[in-house]
Amino acid sequence: MVSTIGEIPEIQGLDARQHLLRIPPQLDVPLTRRVRQIIDTAEFRRLSRISQLGLVSLVYPAAHHTRFEHSLGVYRMALHYLKRLSYDERFADAISVKDAEVFIAASLLHDLGHWPFCHPIEDMDLAGVPEHELFANSFLLEGEVADALRDDWGINPREVVALLSEKPRDAKSSILHSMLSGPIDVDKMDYLFRDSLHAGVPYGQNFDQQRLIGSLCLNEAGDGLAITEKGRTAAEMMVFARYVMFSEVYWHHSVRSATAMLQRAFYLLYGDLDLDTLFRQHEQQMIDELVNAAGTGPANELLDGLFGATRRLYKRLAQYSYFQERDIYDQLARRPYPWLVCCAEHFTNLLSREVGRRVAPHEILFDAPPIKLEVEFNIEVQYAKEDCYRKLGDVSPVVRTLARQQFDDFVKRVRVFAHPELAVDMNDSHDINGLLREAIAITIGADAQ
Repeated sequence: MVSTIGEIPEIQGLDARQHLLRIPPQLDVPLTRRVRQIIDTAEFRRLSRISQLGLVSLVYPAAHHTRFEHSLGVYRMALHYLKRLSYDERFADAISVKDAEVFIAASLLHDLGHWPFCHPIEDMDLAGVPEHELFANSFLLEGEVADALRDDWGINPREVVALLSEKPRDAKSSILHSMLSGPIDVDKMDYLFRDSLHAGVPYGQNFDQQRLIGSLCLNEAGDGLAITEKGRTAAEMMVFARYVMFSEVYWHHSVRSATAMLQRAFYLLYGDLDLDTLFRQHEQQMIDELVNAAGTGPANELLDGLFGATRRLYKRLAQYSYFQERDIYDQLARRPYPWLVCCAEHFTNLLSREVGRRVAPHEILFDAPPIKLEVEFNIEVQYAKEDCYRKLGDVSPVVRTLARQQFDDFVKRVRVFAHPELAVDMNDSHDINGLLREAIAITIGADAQ
């Protein structure tokens, strides 16, 4: 049985080959009048001036693709998911045409609340900084996008808000939520491939998207996505692609140096900023606002190293992982950002005595895995001949190793970065590990008082 979901104009557009928009790499995105009404709004066009990977381009210079391009890619992927799942009887019984249209709109608008450098700023978990999913509500509930949803789609904007930012309430919303934010959601399917393509690395492109889409089905409980046995290898390759992209791109040490610089600059400034106004700006506007707010203070030097005429990234003094100096890693990973800043300042004071000159607080930066953990890869595999489902981690050594255990511990490191001029002065005679342990002890002691 094929449901009437296949008759949705955007899904029919996949095969009609009319009114198409081309995005890399030579992918055609079907456009209907009601899709154009959304992507031509000022709120959505803003995404064309916000880069998808932000500071990654300081290390991978071609990674300048935008949230606009990614959003179109996710929308296109959503159409392929719905087209495939329309042949699944349980999916067709659970999801109506109206539900599918809400999902299409949500996939197109899923990044509407992103501001420039959103993830590094969100990772700091600072008071007054909203989650981008909730920040999107102001764009979705009023203005041009809200009007387009009501007038052209017949959708109450609150239905899109519920799917994007609220917990699922029933089996239907759980299914749609798993398609938007789950182990094999439409977002990951696009960004792994697209980020890899633009960064010029192969890691995120080496999994079979078509095979994976062709294996989509519902899980045993009927409240989320699963895959059939034929998609198992493609799913394993996707897990590995995600692991390597985090290891070699998103958490590359130079990318994290730039991230640590931006975070410290923002931390120094954010109390004096109008965040609601700042987060509505496109990337260059936000950079200009931060630089203006920095004046001649320490944040200026950090921002100039990132966005000034000459790139000047901080240098790595030390690195710690789940497997290297585990005691230091455990004491710094997933700490609140203000705590890390305090510990870095204690370390700076100790280092000043060690090197015989004053080291300014902003010359040493700590970078550590944030409090929020990555989504773990936990999905069921359907074995039709045996009429049963098994967890992918139970049948795949790759997934058992890279996804069942905590993903973050394998790809994210604790790092100490130093101003380039300070790094030149450092040598093997300086006991960085000893100073760091002492700084941690001082900070923990201060907490206990």
